[in-house]
Amino acid sequence: MTDQAQTSPLRFLPLHEWHMRLGGKMVPFAGYEMPVQYPLGVMKEHTHVREKAGLFDVSHMGQAWLSLKEGIGEDGAHEKIAAALETLVPGEIQKLKPGRIRYSVLLNDQGGVEDDLMITNPLGDDNRGRLFLVVNAAVKEQDFALLQAKLGGVADLTVWESRALLALQGPQAAKILAGLVPDVANMPFMSMLEADIFDSKAMISRCGYTGEDGFEISIAANKTEALAQYLLDHEEVAPIGLGARDSLRLEAGLCLYGHDMTPETTPVEANITFAIGKRRRQEGGFAGAEKILQQLRDGAPKLRVGIKPQGRAPAREGTEIQSLDGQTIGMVTSGGFGPTFGGPVAMGYVDEPHTESGTDVYLIIRGKPAPAKICDMPFVAQNYYRAKK
Repeated sequence: MTDQAQTSPLRFLPLHEWHMRLGGKMVPFAGYEMPVQYPLGVMKEHTHVREKAGLFDVSHMGQAWLSLKEGIGEDGAHEKIAAALETLVPGEIQKLKPGRIRYSVLLNDQGGVEDDLMITNPLGDDNRGRLFLVVNAAVKEQDFALLQAKLGGVADLTVWESRALLALQGPQAAKILAGLVPDVANMPFMSMLEADIFDSKAMISRCGYTGEDGFEISIAANKTEALAQYLLDHEEVAPIGLGARDSLRLEAGLCLYGHDMTPETTPVEANITFAIGKRRRQEGGFAGAEKILQQLRDGAPKLRVGIKPQGRAPAREGTEIQSLDGQTIGMVTSGGFGPTFGGPVAMGYVDEPHTESGTDVYLIIRGKPAPAKICDMPFVAQNYYRAKK
């Protein structure tokens, strides 16, 4: 997600009135009016997700299908559409199995991150040569324009305008959703299945943005309220706003696009090299590959790291990071209080010589140096689903 400055009229989510009835405090975010919190409050919403299950409305995200153009041939259709997309992303998409999801990033020619996204190879013979994409809200039009401009010769992009997206996150999520769709109980992490929900073909992905087990459910917009209310009718489920979404992802060490990743930062600098496939590291062939592969070999000049303030004062975005001898070595890109962690947490970029975990630094808070340490992420252990052996 990203919360870039709003310059046009706000759009409403399909569940806008439903959020209002629940007492949601609405704020501008990524071009939409969205709930930042509910009467429960950010701290309790955060804890509720960690302990039970939280329902997020993420219908502002962009959903689209990338399909191989007719006439190119059905033989090796997945490999062909995947190879086209691989010119823009560094992930291994050609070997992505049916029903599986891959996290990746859209790159510019300088190796900078234009957006991060989820790429799914959907199940079913009728989906051969098709990929399902979910991108960030504030840059979705930009993303779709880039995909059409770069891949229009081999692929068609179909934006799914009439869809909503809900996320159910937390340790109770699987049990609750399995009451409606039993097959979700044993879905692998980063997989997708299709199911009929309230007379709508829904696409259910086991993934999320909180560090907890959970699901994202793409469903027809006119069926969203029925699904949302069904989930909320479970006593374990509470509605969760943007405030807790941000503190949850920060504790989990997850990037917020437009803050912790930008078109000026590479995936190596952003410390997400897991998004660069093994074959891609050997072959290249993606936008900005020369710079990215050079950084993989030789190291990057700066790196996204975790930062633990030693006091109780949180370090917000834009806070200067200094070495112990007073030299500016970086900047905080996300920061706040971690309710589960029990103290302030932050992430940001520091120059390469200062990236080792345990390095002492200063954060310049209200003009005064406050001690902090570079640390590993996540701050709170991730609890993604792992199948029992």
